[in-house]
Amino acid sequence: MPHAPPLGALLRQYAAGSAVACEPVDQGLLNRGYRLCTTRGRYFLKHHFDPETADPAAIARQHRATERLAGLGVPVAPPLPGRDGRTVAVIGGHAYALHPWIDGRHRHGGQLTTGQCERLGSLLGVVHASLERVMPAPARAGEKAAADSADPADTFTLIDDLLGRVRRHRPADTFDELARHRLLERRALLEQHADRRPPRGGSVGWVHGDFHPFNLLYKGDAPAAIVDWDRLGLRPRAEEAVRAAAIFFVRPVGALDLPKVRAYARAYRRTAGATPSQLAAAVHRVWWERLNDFWMLRWHYERGDTRADPQFPAASALAVWWTREYDAVCEAFAG
Repeated sequence: MPHAPPLGALLRQYAAGSAVACEPVDQGLLNRGYRLCTTRGRYFLKHHFDPETADPAAIARQHRATERLAGLGVPVAPPLPGRDGRTVAVIGGHAYALHPWIDGRHRHGGQLTTGQCERLGSLLGVVHASLERVMPAPARAGEKAAADSADPADTFTLIDDLLGRVRRHRPADTFDELARHRLLERRALLEQHADRRPPRGGSVGWVHGDFHPFNLLYKGDAPAAIVDWDRLGLRPRAEEAVRAAAIFFVRPVGALDLPKVRAYARAYRRTAGATPSQLAAAVHRVWWERLNDFWMLRWHYERGDTRADPQFPAASALAVWWTREYDAVCEAFAG
């Protein structure tokens, strides 16, 4: 098994029995996960591999947050403590955590009824409201405002660089053709809308940071666990609500299912106490973010990492559709 975890050393730190089977879980893009069966049960073993999120102190903070959220009834899967009481095991310079295995499946927005879309929005609102209760206030954490929005001048430079990489790629393929088309299209859109760059964002709160279908497990029709809290941090909450909807409810053609977005957003606003104007401002900032964002192409051409390639057709089409249907999208989130 590639990158096999040190099971013997790990399990000696937990009262979890001896390993019977260990299989990789393939859905994560940043870290590595394994379905671990032992003589005492089934577990999810997480290898915190991504350098940006692998600091043991930051992982321990995430673990404390999920433990407190569980105490409030939020569906999470807190880690198991080791024999020494710690929830992070560092072996060979790598950080690991052991979680209970949650039986469930992932569901995208196309698989959700209108009522389930409302429940999803309410769930994220509960997460944000609960994090406010269990985490330090933003002022004490040293962050009060969101970062500046993307500068189109920097984006034009990036587009030119990526176009050069596309031209030099051999042998040329259909992905290169689509990438070139989207880069030229996006440059034209940015030239047309450069004067709509949003100002610096407002106040922030604690957010999950990566709320999307692969980080939410369902058991039957109900959410069973929100997982992967690696991006827990201080950011604009309403923007997380918009960003999550843009992932859950995007159709393969790159359009949002606006009736489902509307049901989700109304439930989120009600539960989180967010105002329509806050959602409208978040829509504008996330739209701008999407216009300037090329992380999938950077992974493909700069890193040679193609794992996000299947997401690119719909995600790249969404920015174009969103620009054309801007008013309708705002109404769905804020109406």
